[in-house]
Amino acid sequence: MLPIGDENVGQRGRPYVVRALVAINALIFLYQLTLSERELVRFFDRWGVVPEYIANGDRLYTLFTCAFLHGGWLHIGGNMLFLWVFGDNVEDIFGHVGFAIFYGLTAIIASLAQVALNTDSLTPMVGASGAIAGVLAAYLRMFPHGRIRTLIMIGFFPLLLLVPAWLQIGLWILLQFINGFATLGVATRDTGGVAFFAHIGGFLAGLVLVSLFKNDAALDRQRAARQGGAAFQRLR
Repeated sequence: MLPIGDENVGQRGRPYVVRALVAINALIFLYQLTLSERELVRFFDRWGVVPEYIANGDRLYTLFTCAFLHGGWLHIGGNMLFLWVFGDNVEDIFGHVGFAIFYGLTAIIASLAQVALNTDSLTPMVGASGAIAGVLAAYLRMFPHGRIRTLIMIGFFPLLLLVPAWLQIGLWILLQFINGFATLGVATRDTGGVAFFAHIGGFLAGLVLVSLFKNDAALDRQRAARQGGAAFQRLR
C-alpha cells in the first residue's frame, strides 16, 4: 500500500517546512552521490548515528543529523513521499515553527530508541523515517478518518483506492512492531538494514507530542472542512 496523496480540504497555509526538508534531504543525497565508497563510509560515520558513540556521550548531534542522510534511491524516495503526503496537513495545524521543532524532537527520540536497543553497535544509522513516523502518528491522532489515495498492486495491475488514515497508518505501524520484535535476537538485530525501533520510537513520540503542538482552532477548521467535503461528495 503506497500512499500517493490525501485530501487537503481545509488546509490554508503553504507547507514551507515540509518543502524545505524535502529540498535539504534531496541536496544532501545528491552530494552523497558524488562521494567515493570510502568517502561515503566516512560521511555516514561522521554524521549518522553510531550507537556506541552515543552511548559513550560522543557525537550527540548525530541524533538529529542522521535524519538527513539516506542509503539509496528507494530509501530517500519512500521517506520523502510519506513526508510530502502527510506532513503538509500536520504543518498546517502545528504552524511552521511548531512543526520544525516537532520534527526535530521526533528525529532525536527515534534515534535514541534505536540506540537503546543496541548500544554497542558500530553500524551507522541513517534516514528520516523515525521523524516521519512521528508525523504519521500526528496525522493519525488528528485525522484518523482522513482519506489517503493509495496505490495497490494486484499482480502487475495497479489499483488506486481511497483508504482511511487509520487503516493506512495503522497497518504500517503494526508491521514495524512485528518486524521490530522479530529482530530482537542477538544474531539478527543488526542484520535487517531497517531501524524498526527508530520507527516505533518516533511514532510513539509523535502520539505524545501532538497534544503539545496542535492548534485547536486550526484543527477544528480543517476537520470541519473535511467533513463538509465528504458530505458534498456523498451528495454528488
